[in-house]
Amino acid sequence: MKGPTVSGLPELTALPDEIEAPVLLKLGDNISTDEISPAGARALPFRSNIPKLAMFSFTQVDDSYPQRAQDSEGTGHVLVGGDNYGQGSSREHAAIAPRYLGLRVVIAKSFARIHWQNLANYGVLAVEFENPDDYDTVDQDDTLRIEHLRKTLPDSKTLEVENSTKGTSFTVRHRLSPRQVEDVLAGGLIARLAEEED
Repeated sequence: MKGPTVSGLPELTALPDEIEAPVLLKLGDNISTDEISPAGARALPFRSNIPKLAMFSFTQVDDSYPQRAQDSEGTGHVLVGGDNYGQGSSREHAAIAPRYLGLRVVIAKSFARIHWQNLANYGVLAVEFENPDDYDTVDQDDTLRIEHLRKTLPDSKTLEVENSTKGTSFTVRHRLSPRQVEDVLAGGLIARLAEEED
């Protein structure tokens, strides 16, 4: 029997072929994994309960994020970051907790290596602005659209992102290996391994 601080690992769905979703947070440079998924006495008791831990996600930056993420459950959501997104500790909770809340894509100027890997492991598409100046063209609450993901990701390192709110577009690139592409498309490493066993 599990106590109140323990839950099973949530099922993570495959990446859809098209994402049209709001930017719930526009973040600056050097966002740390501690800002994404806080440590401390309030959150740490729930490190084995992802649904409860997720409710602490980004609360040091914007305490409305968890509720707004839940409100966007039907479409999922996007985060936009600056340089060195996800720096700091290697905690996996900083990837899986926002993913549980519906995070599908992070667009940043650059990523810290270990967090970038963790995002792929949990089925979050991490891409970088091909032109860093395009960061300035995106605002929180803009709706972004990316089409033909299931065909384009394996075949190309670049993707076109349409800003439906502003009627503009920009290019992003990914650094995923073929195996990581499979992981992201499947909804994460665990989901891909489960597919292979079926």
